[in-house]
Amino acid sequence: MMSRRNWILVAAIGLAAVIALWSFVGGWYGSGPLKEDRHFLVPAGASLSAVAERLEKQGVVRSAQGFTLRARIFGGSGAIKAGEFAIPAHASASRVLAILSSDEMVRRFVMVPEGMPSIMVYERLKAQEHLSGEISTPNEGSVLPDSYAYENGEPRAAVLRRMQAAMTQTLKDLWEKRAPGIAVKTPEQALILASIVEKETGKPSERRTVAGLYSNRVRIGMPLQADPTIIYPITKGKPLGRRIRQSEIRAVNDYNTYTMSGLPKHPITNPGRESIAAVLNPAKTDALYMVADGTGGHVFAATLAEHNENVKKWFAIRRERGEI
Repeated sequence: MMSRRNWILVAAIGLAAVIALWSFVGGWYGSGPLKEDRHFLVPAGASLSAVAERLEKQGVVRSAQGFTLRARIFGGSGAIKAGEFAIPAHASASRVLAILSSDEMVRRFVMVPEGMPSIMVYERLKAQEHLSGEISTPNEGSVLPDSYAYENGEPRAAVLRRMQAAMTQTLKDLWEKRAPGIAVKTPEQALILASIVEKETGKPSERRTVAGLYSNRVRIGMPLQADPTIIYPITKGKPLGRRIRQSEIRAVNDYNTYTMSGLPKHPITNPGRESIAAVLNPAKTDALYMVADGTGGHVFAATLAEHNENVKKWFAIRRERGEI
């Protein structure tokens, strides 16, 4: 028979084992040391032990060795993924591994609104502190306005390439669906005219009518007389911040559609899908003129006489507002 002393020894060993087991399991499921929420980056190709060392250094887990051992015992088959992850304060080691093995990556986006010129796309990409590397200002009209996801540390050049590839593909797809007999003869001409439509109206319901009006002018060789084409050589598409001067209206260059017939040499902004689609399927209209109507839209006219009457009404609205 076992002596009482031996029973006590066995009991003590058993208790110690239970305590050790409880501590080991608690180290996996218990509250972690992280004091506040933080983002954690897993480099591509990093091993479990390398990630564990980064976790310990950043205060996410107490011990890299302990995390690695417990992850191999309790972690299952889920592999750690590369990317940026949001780790909540006091997350358990179990929760940390679950997050790093999931698709819960932090998603970052840069948005290019419709009609944003390339100089401002460049400035927006440069301002994203989580992107890396240098870029040049992209060619005007080469970027498709949209929201683009990117990863922490990703090169700006890679994001810009996605923006430009999206425009190339969108223009190709829309060109293939173009209406017969349209005024523009090439995808490049469509992009140029769409950039003018984009700048001339912010009202979606007007896009196809504005596209139809300018298409009519292109067909008959009538100057487009689009104010944004005067402004572009001065500001590269940024707001002018003042009224256009008479000398600027008379300026002769590759963009000013008051002193030239036909389309400018290049786009004057980055047009969105809807403006490109409008140019490739314009409204059937006899309109050749338009003037603001005071509500953010325009009044259209087929004759100069009708247009002049509309202009008088617009000036009357502006006088009532105290603008002139």
